[in-house]
Amino acid sequence: MHELRQQGETVLEGLRELPGGPQLLELAGRRGDVELVGGVARDLLLGYAPRELDVVVGADAPSFAQELAVCLGIFSGEHDAANGSLAIHERFGTALLRWPQGRIDIASRRTESYPEPGALPEVRSGSVEQDLQRRDFTVNAIAVLLGGARRGELLAVPHALEDLAAARLRVLHDRSFLDDPTRLLRLARYLARLGFEPEEHTAELATEALAAGALATVSGARIGSELRLALGEPDPAAALAIMGELGILSAIDPLLRFPAALARRALALLPRDESAGLLLLGTLVLSVIAGTNEDPQGAAYDLLDDMEFTAAERDRAIRTATAAPLLIAGLQSARTPSQLRSAVHVATPEAVALAGALAEEEGHADAAVNAGRWLSELRHVQLQINGDDLLAAGIPAGPEIGQRLDLALDRKLDGELIGGREAELSAAMEVP
Repeated sequence: MHELRQQGETVLEGLRELPGGPQLLELAGRRGDVELVGGVARDLLLGYAPRELDVVVGADAPSFAQELAVCLGIFSGEHDAANGSLAIHERFGTALLRWPQGRIDIASRRTESYPEPGALPEVRSGSVEQDLQRRDFTVNAIAVLLGGARRGELLAVPHALEDLAAARLRVLHDRSFLDDPTRLLRLARYLARLGFEPEEHTAELATEALAAGALATVSGARIGSELRLALGEPDPAAALAIMGELGILSAIDPLLRFPAALARRALALLPRDESAGLLLLGTLVLSVIAGTNEDPQGAAYDLLDDMEFTAAERDRAIRTATAAPLLIAGLQSARTPSQLRSAVHVATPEAVALAGALAEEEGHADAAVNAGRWLSELRHVQLQINGDDLLAAGIPAGPEIGQRLDLALDRKLDGELIGGREAELSAAMEVP
């Protein structure tokens, strides 16, 4: 018990340094039924900074969440509503508190049962032990009491702490992947994020569940939700690669593949301020489009719609996948910056990055170099003048304004204009 108490105190010390941690400890100290659970306890024991806080209370999570929101100053008049939100889910007895600095998930202790494989669980009140037993992997079934006489005590299911020390993922029971097949996607995410290995029997159970068609019992929306979480991982390419290796992607759709090497090359070209998740989603879509000759775009639309990606996400991913192969020829033949702009300026950055990666894979070295140059340097070149300057100079409103600005920008890209605004205006006033 001394070792567990020491480990629990380690978690409390780490919690004090996290956004919302001091307020949570203060509020929990007034009662004895609040625990820090799951991934946050795991990460603090590993010495990592968790991405969010997960809290379980004895009962009435919404009321505790409202009290905590007041402690954080979100709804006390110190901040307006834009600085925080509280979402309550009565069916599951949970609440989600968000504010600019952090996020806290709060749930009432509960136990769950599954009426049929892949169904949402039926929830009822439970003990601390039952709440831990409902979780996905042993290393996520760890709790630290935050208040009362047992404050700092660490509770864990069998094997949890030894699995944590051995960097191992183990399910809590043999029907885990059948009851909730989305745990298969979570297995891949945690393997990638933590650098763990699956326990031998757990790996066997995952293989058996996939072979039995477990993912077919889950709605596309739930699979899409897990896939979006994978795309938001610190290393999303690693998570998707493991999903591919385990056979999860092909179980979602027979055409779905993840070309990990191609994706890594594309990510290396993509600027940091662009969306890695959208690029990788486009890479997944590319495998679907390449795998069918009959209405390939329709197949991609159907898949992403079934997983309930937003229309904006769906359309951008499909545009990226369909445009990238078509950009290679223009990237390869461009000899000047203006020619490069003509070849790619209407394409998304994700499409250009994917095109550059495809070009490198196919041995078109110039195209890959040009894709990188466009994304890192040339796409940011802009004129100091705009349409208002041309209108003031006597150019009539209409398409001619844009044409003249395009010609001036091409000359600036090619290094032909020296002298700033005056040189740009002079170039734009020349007869096209």
